[in-house]
Amino acid sequence: MSSDSLALFRKSMGNELGALAEQHYQHDLQTSDRDALKSAASRVSMHTTIGSVVGFSLGLYLSYRLRANRTAMFNAFRTSEKPVAVQFAGGRTENLPDLTPMLKPSTFGDIATYTLFGLGGLFVGGETGLLTGGLSAQSAIKKDPESKRRIETAFRKFRAETLRLEADQLEKGQKTLGL
Repeated sequence: MSSDSLALFRKSMGNELGALAEQHYQHDLQTSDRDALKSAASRVSMHTTIGSVVGFSLGLYLSYRLRANRTAMFNAFRTSEKPVAVQFAGGRTENLPDLTPMLKPSTFGDIATYTLFGLGGLFVGGETGLLTGGLSAQSAIKKDPESKRRIETAFRKFRAETLRLEADQLEKGQKTLGL
C-alpha cells in the first residue's frame, strides 16, 4: 500500500513535474493568482487534516464502544444459566461443552478492532476532508472570474506540456504503459 492511498499524505507530483508546475506558476500567473492558489491549497490541506483527525478519532471511539459492548455481552452470557447436558428420548445423556472460554474477548481481537476502525476512520475522514476542501478551494478561486480564467489558462498550458513530456518518455521507452 502506497502512502498516496491516504489523503493526508498526498503531497507532491514528483520532482520533474513539480519543477514544470513551478515554472508555469511563476511565469503564467500574477501575484494575486498565486496568492489565491496558495489560499486554496491551504484550505484543502486544512480540511484534509481536520477530516483525517476527526475520522481517526471517530474510528477509535467506535472501536472502544464495540469492545465495551462485546465485553458486556460476554459477561451477560457468562453469568446466564446454560444447559450442561442434553437428554435424548431413549434416555441417553450427552454433556454439552462449555463454550465460555471460546467467546471471551481476546487481546488480538481488541488490537485488530482498534487498528481497523482507526485506519478506516482515517481513510474515510481524510477523503471526506479532501472532498470538502476541494469544493471550498474551488469556490474561493471562482470568486474572481478574471483570476479564474488566468489560472485555467496556466493549467491548460501546464497540462499540455505534461502530456508532451509523457509522450516523449513513452516514445523513448523510459515509461511503461502499465500493462
